[in-house]
Amino acid sequence: MNERPIILKQDLLEGLQSIGIEKGQSIMVHTSLSSFGYVCGGAQVIIEALLEGVGEEGTIMMPTQSWKNLDPSYGVHWEEPEKWWPLIREHWPAYDKDITPTNTMGAVAEMFRKWPGTLRSDHPARSVAAYGKNAKYLVSQHDLSDIFGETSPLAKLYEIDGYVLLLGTGYDKNTSLHLADVRANYPSKHMEENSSAMMVNGKREWVTYSTLYVDGEDFEEIGKAFEETMTVNKVSLGNAQLRFMKQRELVDFAIEWIEQYRK
Repeated sequence: MNERPIILKQDLLEGLQSIGIEKGQSIMVHTSLSSFGYVCGGAQVIIEALLEGVGEEGTIMMPTQSWKNLDPSYGVHWEEPEKWWPLIREHWPAYDKDITPTNTMGAVAEMFRKWPGTLRSDHPARSVAAYGKNAKYLVSQHDLSDIFGETSPLAKLYEIDGYVLLLGTGYDKNTSLHLADVRANYPSKHMEENSSAMMVNGKREWVTYSTLYVDGEDFEEIGKAFEETMTVNKVSLGNAQLRFMKQRELVDFAIEWIEQYRK
């Protein structure tokens, strides 16, 4: 029987340093806590290591999506019978960035959204949270219809030449690839309507808005091709693999890949 490895905070700090984490960087982080083995201190020490790694002049950002706050017809309430959908639309709680929990973003992101000093964007279903020097800039004015596009936190990270860090996750979780979705031209690209519960002028409303259709089925293929061509710093830590890359390089590569291969 294989034993789970134990990961200490110092192991995390050394691992992050070995793949290029430095003071002052702004980094979008995707994490799977369970992938490591046993992390002594859990989500807390991972967040502490990340914040110490970039220092006071750096910024850490994570997805804190609450995608259950989308229309049931979108498939997000697949466990529930269709006859309940009208009730869900009428009674699902309005998004509150201080209260609304994440959905399947993992224990680290869920703790991070409540970390003292962390700021969270206003999007009711696709929010991000950030801590550090550039946090306010990154999460501000997250437009309802521009989830991953030119006014989004992802585009702002691109503007400041930020990074992407995958801690035990694959490219299927690499949100920055959605920015490439927005910028690429391909035949199946299209808009869709969705709805979320929000507070509007002090009143809960079920708000419908138009967004780009989110397509991530080929993200693992894009990631594999990217690693065959570009530089991705890697290190194993426990049972997890850490990957660190420049976000601009990833997005620019993905645009070309999508335009060449996506139908």
